[in-house]
Amino acid sequence: MFRKALSLIGLVLCTTTAFTQDIVFKKINTPILIDGEIDAIWAEADSAYDWMQYFPYDSSLAVNQSVAKVLYDDKNVYVLGIMHNASDDREYVTPSLRRDFRGAANDNFTVILDTFQDRTNAFTFGINPFGVRREGLVANGGSGESSFSLDWDNVWRGEAKIYKGYWVAEIAIPLNSLRFNEGQNNWNINFYRIDSESAERSTWAPIQRNFTLFNLASLREAEWEEPTKRSGKNISFIPYLAGNYNQNFDEVQDAQKGLNAGFDLKYGITPGLNLDLTVNPDFSQVEVDQQVTNLDRFEIFFPERRQFFLENADLFANYGQRGNTPFFSRRIGVSRDESTGQNIESAIPLGVRLSGKVNDNLRVGVLSMQVADDESASLPSYNYSMVSVQQKVFARSNISAFLVNKQTFKDPKEYSDSLYNEWDRTFGAEYNLASSDNKINGKFFYHQNINQADLDSAFTTGMELQYSVPEWSLDMRSQIIGANYAPEVGFVRRRDIQQLAMTYRRSFFPSSGGVQRHGPGLDFDVLGNETYGVLDWDANILYDITWRSSASFSMRLRRQYTYLFDGFDPSGTDGTPLPANSEYTNNLIIARYRSDERKKLSYELSTRSGGYFNGTRWNLEGSIQWRYQPLGFTSIDFAYNGIRLPDPYNNANLFLIGPRFDFTFSKSLFWTTFVQYNSQIDNVNINSRLQWRFAPVSDFFLVYTDNYLAESQEGFIQFGGSKSRALVFKMTYWLNL
Repeated sequence: MFRKALSLIGLVLCTTTAFTQDIVFKKINTPILIDGEIDAIWAEADSAYDWMQYFPYDSSLAVNQSVAKVLYDDKNVYVLGIMHNASDDREYVTPSLRRDFRGAANDNFTVILDTFQDRTNAFTFGINPFGVRREGLVANGGSGESSFSLDWDNVWRGEAKIYKGYWVAEIAIPLNSLRFNEGQNNWNINFYRIDSESAERSTWAPIQRNFTLFNLASLREAEWEEPTKRSGKNISFIPYLAGNYNQNFDEVQDAQKGLNAGFDLKYGITPGLNLDLTVNPDFSQVEVDQQVTNLDRFEIFFPERRQFFLENADLFANYGQRGNTPFFSRRIGVSRDESTGQNIESAIPLGVRLSGKVNDNLRVGVLSMQVADDESASLPSYNYSMVSVQQKVFARSNISAFLVNKQTFKDPKEYSDSLYNEWDRTFGAEYNLASSDNKINGKFFYHQNINQADLDSAFTTGMELQYSVPEWSLDMRSQIIGANYAPEVGFVRRRDIQQLAMTYRRSFFPSSGGVQRHGPGLDFDVLGNETYGVLDWDANILYDITWRSSASFSMRLRRQYTYLFDGFDPSGTDGTPLPANSEYTNNLIIARYRSDERKKLSYELSTRSGGYFNGTRWNLEGSIQWRYQPLGFTSIDFAYNGIRLPDPYNNANLFLIGPRFDFTFSKSLFWTTFVQYNSQIDNVNINSRLQWRFAPVSDFFLVYTDNYLAESQEGFIQFGGSKSRALVFKMTYWLNL
């Protein structure tokens, strides 16, 4: 009865106060001490109140209400959050004390700042009750989970304190850490809170529950008491010093030792346009990629994590469609050793990157990086460059164009094993559609690849269109990829295809009980080309369930068809391949369950089992995590694939087991050890990393990596000798000039 009454009050307030309430950045002359305490100066601040539920409902006031306040001075934007609880004494949830936490069950308070008011890109700054911070970037209007990234870092301050019945977050964001135009009178803003006690997610500006929590179409307006202006110099100097010891036992080589140094420089040419310069960069702190059991006929995508490429990354990386992009920054200076899952790095003497807003409607991105030659890999020195321009049109849409160029100033023929051209270029244009209410999103694109070979059919074109309202959604995708479309700086999973796909989902929201949302759906995906006709298709019946506890379950019954135009061993063991020009039709089940992440013991299980080419596949994958907050967690990731094929093809039992130990002794000292056993490549990888954050965004890393030969014998893992070993230290220091 109480909830129904509260919902009715919420609806009335939504239509009267909440939808019209904005907030004002009032100026102060005295800096605020950031300590998690509510000083008297906050009484001068404007407030954001009457927060609305986003989960489990989106039509009522939040049960656990919050208040946010904002102020600013010549150097900083200040944000205060006061998060009230239903009970006076309770336990809050955090996975650890490590920065950049993520998860639907972790208590936190977050502010979203759309400084250019384009409702397309934004900054986020968040903190939890333990004072652990996170910062990130939102791109593409926040239209999907992939549009939110926590990989970006910058300097800011934040503290939190727990009180009886509430907790307080206090944040100071330097204006130099943000990008904006001078003379602005307004920004767009929102605040959101995740509360683990009630599994409630709430926002100040109401957001429909079919959108993401960081959806930018729903932001409110924040008025500046005085027009924005530049806050002194905006220069950051980030030097590093690194040393390494590497031993390759397989090739019986002498150990390689080295000492390296370099720096990054960030210069705000204008408040909205940033220049990044990197000299002799080093990426040793990047954790080893999580290995996968590779039963795919095509290349697997691994995301970019290197800081230099992250700010305004959407300007460079968001062209094209899933599995088809003309620019993939991991092609620059990094290749992958599939026998160990490790990265092989080539030296990058120099790189420069200009990105950001020229004015309210125009964004530009220019990148150029020089990669040194690598005689051992038969690679000449190449320059990688890209120019990207994006012009806003209508409310939230834009037209963009790009040119990617890879070129060497040496003759590749001097490197007898080189498979690369002297130069390779890709250019194209896109229209990115985003309606003002976020119900309709999509894109239309055309890209062309050229090199000295001047081949026909070296293009790709396609479209996406999504329509979403709370009760149902429709997603349509199509693309054509030419037979000779092969951008050397891009990621193209398959070529010479024509593809059409569609997904429809229907959602029901019960007013009582433990289920928050459930509903069926239909999905199909068809690929083919003119030479072979239909190559692959699948048709699916879907059903999804989300509980109010935040647990979720999804399942699809699939019928699929596969045509092999090349020979392929589906066991993943280099056995006898299935013949080319053969076809297979199978039925299988795909399902995933994620438990309530608020509990100290949580888990995720998934399966993809049933018919598999001319045999069967039994698959179980998952992760189990035990949280001993706030000190950290221990988890184990696992995957089993039991493949049974008729003679003369190989059967296989493939295991991938990866325990992880994550200890956070404080908010500045972390130790992570990650072990991966992969029976497919008979390898055990150990990656152990100690990180000390001795100053804001300044770290000392000590990283140990080892790869062992490992074979499964009668159910037991037999370890062989070490194949390779490395020890690396690195120190970085972020200095604002």
